[in-house]
Amino acid sequence: MKRLCLAFVSLAALAGAAAAADLPPAPAPYYKAPAMVPVYSWTGFYVGINGGGGFGSSSWTTTNSFNVSGGQFGGTAGYNYQFGQGVIGIEGDIDWSDIKGSTVVGCPTTCTTSDSWMGTVRGRLGYAADRFMPFVSGGLAFGDIKAAVPGFAGATQTNAGWTVGAGLEFAIAGNWTAKAEYLYVDLGNFNCGLNCGVLTNNNVAFHTNLVRGGINYRF
Repeated sequence: MKRLCLAFVSLAALAGAAAAADLPPAPAPYYKAPAMVPVYSWTGFYVGINGGGGFGSSSWTTTNSFNVSGGQFGGTAGYNYQFGQGVIGIEGDIDWSDIKGSTVVGCPTTCTTSDSWMGTVRGRLGYAADRFMPFVSGGLAFGDIKAAVPGFAGATQTNAGWTVGAGLEFAIAGNWTAKAEYLYVDLGNFNCGLNCGVLTNNNVAFHTNLVRGGINYRF
C-alpha cells in the first residue's frame, strides 16, 4: 500500500512539472521610462526691464575728484545665440538716471556733476550651464554729463564712452529669466569752459560703477 501511495505522489509531481513547462513565460516587469527634461536653450530675442544704482566719481579741472551716486531704471533688448555651452549675444539698454554729486573744494560756490540718462550697447559672452549663464560683457556707453555752478550758466553734453562688466542670468519660469550684473562706465569728459567758472579750459569728467538687476522675457 505504501508503495502504491508513493507511485501516485511521484506521478502527480511529474504531471505538475509537465504542466508548468507548457505554460507561457511570465511577462517581463514593466518599468516606466523617466521623463526627459529638455536642455534649456538661450538662443533668441528678448526684452526686459532693469534697475539698480551707481556710484563713482567726477572731477573738474578746478576741483579735486568727488563722489557721485544715485539710482537707475530702464529697458533692455537683446539677442543670444547658443553653440554648445557657449553663448554669444548683443544687448542694449536705455535708462533714466539720477547719479550726481558735488564739491566745494576748488569751486567758487558748489560744483555739481549729474547724469540724467544713460545707455549701453554691449557684446556678451556667456557659458550655458543649463538654466544658469554667467557672462562677461563690454562695449559702448553713452549719456549726458551736466555741470552746474550757482551763478554760472553751466552746461550739458551728451558723451560717448565705454563700459565693461560681468553678471549672471538664470531661467526662472517659462520664457522668463532674471539677471544680476555689474558694469563699469566711463563717459569721458567735456569742456564746460566759462559756463562753469573763470577758466576757459574747465574739463568735467564722469565715470560710475553700476550694480543692477533685471527681468527679461525671451521670444
